[in-house]
Amino acid sequence: MITENQYFDGNVKSLGYETAEGKSTVGVINPGEYTFGTAQQEIMHVVEGELEALLPDAIEWISIAAGNHFEVPANASFKVKATVQTAYLCQYR
Repeated sequence: MITENQYFDGNVKSLGYETAEGKSTVGVINPGEYTFGTAQQEIMHVVEGELEALLPDAIEWISIAAGNHFEVPANASFKVKATVQTAYLCQYR
């Protein structure tokens, strides 16, 4: 089954699916700054575009270009900023 997700007044949209490895979403983030919370560990892959991320307990933003990823532990909060539309794959593990 494919699920549709929409956050932040439609500025972040994704399609969810599940494989043998677990749940994942593929989506697009419009330019802006957004705060997300995690229930499970998340592995966020930037497919196209670029994100800046402020990870839990960090004081400096990091830049994640297309082809790279970052990880966020379960039960945490993190922020992302996009200056261009950015495509991503998020794996929940």
